[in-house]
Amino acid sequence: MGSNINLFKLCSALRVLGYFMILLFAAIVALSYYAVVLITWGPLLFHSPLRLPSFFSAFFVLLLFHILLILLTWSYIMVVLNDPGSVPHNWRHHQQQQLRSDFNLETAPPTPSPAYCSRCQNGKPPRCHHCSICQRCVLKMDHHCIWVVNCVGARNYKYFLLFLLYTFLETTLDCLALVPSFIRFFGGNKNHSLSPGGFAVIFLASILNLAFALSLLCFVVMHISLLLSNTTSVEVHEKKKGVRWMYDLGWKRNFEQVFGTKKALWLFPLFSKEDLENIPALRGIDFPTRSDVDV
Repeated sequence: MGSNINLFKLCSALRVLGYFMILLFAAIVALSYYAVVLITWGPLLFHSPLRLPSFFSAFFVLLLFHILLILLTWSYIMVVLNDPGSVPHNWRHHQQQQLRSDFNLETAPPTPSPAYCSRCQNGKPPRCHHCSICQRCVLKMDHHCIWVVNCVGARNYKYFLLFLLYTFLETTLDCLALVPSFIRFFGGNKNHSLSPGGFAVIFLASILNLAFALSLLCFVVMHISLLLSNTTSVEVHEKKKGVRWMYDLGWKRNFEQVFGTKKALWLFPLFSKEDLENIPALRGIDFPTRSDVDV
């Protein structure tokens, strides 16, 4: 008996899992906030203002915690809501028209046809790949991330990298900030104010943040390597060993292809209008290549 099941459409079910991941992310943030701010460091800041060492320590930890929380939440919202970049409608037709207008039809040299997606029925610009979950081609696709219910591509890759970085820093800070509570609790300090329920919250928050910090460290290192070589996760399998990647322009220009040239905005999920206009790679259609590499 024949089957008409489309396996690519089944991939769309992963989007449902993605919405659950958003709720899980919010729950972990809330749990960490409760453990770090309300149980551990908040009381030191508001209940012991005359104990200056404790006050300033609590102020510094809480300030850094909230700064990182704002930045990671901002980056997360940006990578969730911003489109990674879609192929313009009838892109192949437009490119062919441009080629035909540059030459006389009778004397025009033969030109290779642009890549074509049989599922989207459209042309594929360089570094573009089809996402089976989103059911479309994505510009400079890196991967589909279930944590953000979105593809990571040309127009939101910076936001994704900042989200990774700030989440790693926040989870690491949470782990370090909760260590004193464990020391007081297990050290037999009779003055600790932790209830069994409060300790359970701190213990769970510590385990979750430690697990995320260790796993995110691997992703941060991997994506820094990809960023500095101007490579996506998909393209790792396309690069030829022993040949320098044709999009590798040097680490400084590779960095600017993703983060822009405005240093003041590097740490924020924002782009300047000038960078969006002057750096084609940020739009995801055209990418400069090394002049000494045959393409």
